[in-house]
Amino acid sequence: MKKYLLVLSFALLSISAFAQSKVGTIDADYILNQMPEMVQVNEALKSYNTDLQKDLESNVTNYETLVKDYQANNETFSEEDRKAKESEIINLENDIKSFRQKAGVMMQMKRNELTQPLYEKINEAMLEVIAEENYTQILHSGGNALAFSSQEYDITLKVLNKLGIEVKE
Repeated sequence: MKKYLLVLSFALLSISAFAQSKVGTIDADYILNQMPEMVQVNEALKSYNTDLQKDLESNVTNYETLVKDYQANNETFSEEDRKAKESEIINLENDIKSFRQKAGVMMQMKRNELTQPLYEKINEAMLEVIAEENYTQILHSGGNALAFSSQEYDITLKVLNKLGIEVKE
């Protein structure tokens, strides 16, 4: 009898504990893409990308000039000058390769820098919704992290409303 009473007590406690928690979901990336400020972020990213391309093109042009100069005057260079020119060409070639590899990381860092204030706005609005509706947990529903969530627990639209953003389909 004690076992049954213990199991029943545990079941009731579990149900009451579960009833007290309220779990919701949010798709912050969807909200971010709906924000009007993203137009400015995208323009700034395009401008930054253009600047990176100009730097790369400048280095490539400089590299090509050095190679042509080396090829044209190779016979007239002293051994010391030849080694110095070869070293300069190799260093510039390595710089170009390194720059190309780092360009993607640099773009992502710039994007993070520009979107950080927007994510902070989303977070503030989300915290307001959480406080108003007594959520105990919010899960991110973007990407492939969440297998299923009922639409009634998704606070994405509520956060968009807090931010005063009309949804663009």
